[in-house]
Amino acid sequence: MAMVAAAAAASTCIIRCASPGPPRSRVRAQATSWAGGAEALVRSGAVKAVRPKDAAEALGGEGFRLLDVRPPWERARAGVRGSAHVPLFVGDDDMGPVTLLKKWVHFGYIGLWTGQAFTKMNDCFVDDVAAAVAGDGGKDAKLLVACGEGLRSLIAVRMLHDDGYRNLAWLAGGFSKCADGDFPDVEGESKLQYATIGGASYIFLQILLLLGVVK
Repeated sequence: MAMVAAAAAASTCIIRCASPGPPRSRVRAQATSWAGGAEALVRSGAVKAVRPKDAAEALGGEGFRLLDVRPPWERARAGVRGSAHVPLFVGDDDMGPVTLLKKWVHFGYIGLWTGQAFTKMNDCFVDDVAAAVAGDGGKDAKLLVACGEGLRSLIAVRMLHDDGYRNLAWLAGGFSKCADGDFPDVEGESKLQYATIGGASYIFLQILLLLGVVK
């Protein structure tokens, strides 16, 4: 049954992604609204806020599954083994002149320092999550949603709640707030709390680590 559900979700995603997405301005407005709505859900208790130091208990004792919504290049630096991975934002491969200009500006002001690629919202996010957690109970799955600093996961929480998920938790502050040992099964070349850092800032971080300025 899980394989059938996953296949159906994937088929739906293909159909959805074949059609043009909403204008970027509308996506940005929606993202802001989703983040604000998610904060209200957390305040009301409809979504549980979990501090990184309490994540092991949530995953082990309470039966939550970690849902990592970071883009692939962040997860490649460090991720939690066994977690579900569905990026909320994906690389933008549009080669139109306006997008190319935006990419050039992005690289000069953001990408060179942070290593972050130019992205767009994953139009298939909700369907991709459905496929990833089909074997965990579908919309009854207990999901601890996480990203690097907590904002993208807030947006993801609101989107999933709107789609009918009711057993949601949010990693408050994201992986950047975790300490060594909060997630024991980390894999990758970096510490989990540093995985969002990239580009020139990542090189600078490695120098600081080498000098013992940071741990």
